[in-house]
Amino acid sequence: MSKETPEKEAAAAVKEAAPKKTTRKKSDTAEKPAAEKKTRARKAADTAEKPAAEKKPRAKKAAPVPAPAPVPEKLRVLFVSPEVAPFGASGGLGEVAGSLPVCLNEKGCDTRVMMPLYGTVKQEWREKMTFLFSLSVKLSWRNQYCGVFELKDRGVTYYFLDNEFYFKRDKLYGYYDDGERFAFFSKAVLEVLDRLDFGPHLLHCNDWQSALVPVYLRQYRDRAKFAGMKTLFTIHNIAFQGKYDPYILGDLFGLPESDLPLMKWDGCLNLMKAALELSDKINTVSPTYATEILDPWFSFGLDPLLRGLRYKLCGILNGIDFHVYDPASPLLPAPFSAEDLSGKAVCRKAVLDAFGMQEDDRPVIAMIGRLTAQKGLDLVKQVIWNILDLGARVVMLGTGDKEYEDFFAHVASVRPDAFAVRLAYDPALAKLMHAGSDLFLMPSKTEPCGLAQMMALRYGTLPIVRRTGGLNDSVKDCGDGMGCGFTFQNYDAYDMLDACRRAVELYRKPEDQKTVMRRAMACDFSWQTAADAYLALYTEIRDLW
Repeated sequence: MSKETPEKEAAAAVKEAAPKKTTRKKSDTAEKPAAEKKTRARKAADTAEKPAAEKKPRAKKAAPVPAPAPVPEKLRVLFVSPEVAPFGASGGLGEVAGSLPVCLNEKGCDTRVMMPLYGTVKQEWREKMTFLFSLSVKLSWRNQYCGVFELKDRGVTYYFLDNEFYFKRDKLYGYYDDGERFAFFSKAVLEVLDRLDFGPHLLHCNDWQSALVPVYLRQYRDRAKFAGMKTLFTIHNIAFQGKYDPYILGDLFGLPESDLPLMKWDGCLNLMKAALELSDKINTVSPTYATEILDPWFSFGLDPLLRGLRYKLCGILNGIDFHVYDPASPLLPAPFSAEDLSGKAVCRKAVLDAFGMQEDDRPVIAMIGRLTAQKGLDLVKQVIWNILDLGARVVMLGTGDKEYEDFFAHVASVRPDAFAVRLAYDPALAKLMHAGSDLFLMPSKTEPCGLAQMMALRYGTLPIVRRTGGLNDSVKDCGDGMGCGFTFQNYDAYDMLDACRRAVELYRKPEDQKTVMRRAMACDFSWQTAADAYLALYTEIRDLW
């Protein structure tokens, strides 16, 4: 027997220790598929036996929740004006500044107003003011005190800027230092605004007295509040532009020599010219006036500049406060309406009594306003005797040039039965004349807007006007059977006289006259329409850049 080697013995030991493979029988393989079939059949049977209610529906994806619509940002406007009714006003600008912000805020705008605290502001308003703070305003080499008072009235916040050296005077304007006074006001507007918890989208500046606001605004652009602030400049009367000697550019206005090209026009510093160039938009107070000031006849020398800026020029017709000028007001001697005009006769008698005249069947023609050539007084002077010979009476209220004051006082002394004049500013009498007169004569040479003719229409007092500026936009001749007054085009005394003749002839036909009166009273020159136009313009300016 042979003997094995040690290597072979070790290999045999490893082979015996390795696990043995199992061999699956065919019967096991055949039985497994059968068992799986039975299991699937049983599950199907169980599912079929469950009621439909127990079956869980497939979950649906929830519809996406729409994002809330963005809330439009409220427009914020600072209305900068040298006059605001009823606190201090001398003309149409004061009426606008006193009424437009109220209507804008009723429509959802946040409009606040800033004006000087004049010495003429009545004590009853001062008692309602709250002192906010004071600061020093640097203007060239001067540092001037400025106190800030706040008053809230009719939904509007008013800021009054106090400096008695500049503003404690008997009148609003007409002083040798008006340039310095309103340069201080313009600079103070921005200094005060920097301290207020109010950041407007735009500054709405009015007439030359606030024309330096856009000029000084450049010095504040590095501050966050002012970086994106826009400006609108409104021309209420282009005849007043704020003209001064170039010598005072630095000493009075605190501006560098490099600003001389911006400020200078026709050899003078012209504050309005600078504001027109710098403002984002320019508007006038009627569409017709916006066109007229591109013509040398109306522009007082600024037409070349304005023709180059017409891309940002527009006109919005002013309005009047229908609550203040209301024929149904109990404050009148007798209220009336378009449906019942009987009270107007009582108001007419009150007008005649106020001027010391007797009642008769002649029509009463009223004239209210400044006695100047710009208001067409040279035309009236030329044909006043002819107007009286038409069988009309004229009552006149206002002050102005001595030439006209003396002449019309003479007419009143010669024909006291037909002509009377009151050389005064009397708002209460003016309102009574609007309400009680039959006709209203307004033959202006130029008229940016005019509010008196709108007031007359409100009371059914038919206006006689020249077709210029806002008079053209608000009064249409009744000769076509659709208008509400009498108009003439040429600046000619006898064209005006012919319009007066037609008005007197209509007065002799009571039923026809009442038809035109009702049409006049139906005219809507409230601030609602104008406020909508300003809101659209403000929005456009805010979104410019």
